[in-house]
Amino acid sequence: MTVILHSYWRSSAAWRVRTALALKGLAWETVSHDLRAHAQSAPAYVSRNPQALVPALEMDGAVLTQSLAIIEYLEERVPHPSLLPADPLERARVRAFALAVACDIHPVQNLRVLRMLRKRGLDQAAIDGWACEVIEGGLAACSRLIADRTGAFCFGDAITLADIVLIPQMANGRRFGARVDFPRLEAIEAAALAHPAFAAARPEAQPDADPA
Repeated sequence: MTVILHSYWRSSAAWRVRTALALKGLAWETVSHDLRAHAQSAPAYVSRNPQALVPALEMDGAVLTQSLAIIEYLEERVPHPSLLPADPLERARVRAFALAVACDIHPVQNLRVLRMLRKRGLDQAAIDGWACEVIEGGLAACSRLIADRTGAFCFGDAITLADIVLIPQMANGRRFGARVDFPRLEAIEAAALAHPAFAAARPEAQPDADPA
C-alpha cells in the first residue's frame, strides 16, 4: 500500500496524522510543502487540496484532507489498534476532547491567523500574546475535561485520538512561551513521547525538519 502524506514538519495537523499512521503501523512517503514559503498555495497542490492546507493524504486512490477526518478514515481502514473506545459515550468524550484542541485552540493560533493579525497591524509581542492567551485558556479547559480520569493517557491506559491531538498542541504552547504546566497534561505528554509511534512522528524526526 502506497501512502503519501503532504506535510510540513512543524504543522500540528500533519503531526497528528503522522502519529496515527505510525500507531497503525503504516509506512508513508512525505511530500513537504514549506508553509513559510507559501508552498502549499502552489497550483499543483491546490488541485489536490483546494483549501491550500496541510496535511493531505493520498491513499487507496483518493486524496483525503483535514487531519481528524483522515485519522477517522485510518481508524476504519485499519481498525487495530483502535484509537477510539468501543463504548459510544466514551467515544463521544474522546472526540469532544480532540475537537476542543483541533477546532477551538489550534485554528485560532495557527500560522495563517497570525499572519492575518500581522497584516492588520499587530506587532510581534501582541501576536504572541494572542497565541498564548488562546493556548493557555484552551489547555486549562482540556485539563479540566479529564481531571477525573486516571491512567497514562487522556482516557485511561490506551492511546486515543485525544492523545494524538494533545501532544502537538503542548509543543505549540512551548514554542509560543505559553503556560503548559498542567500536571495531568504534562504526565500524558511524557508517557506519549516515550512511545515509539509518537517519537517517530515528532517534527525533528521528519525528513524536511529545519530547526533553524
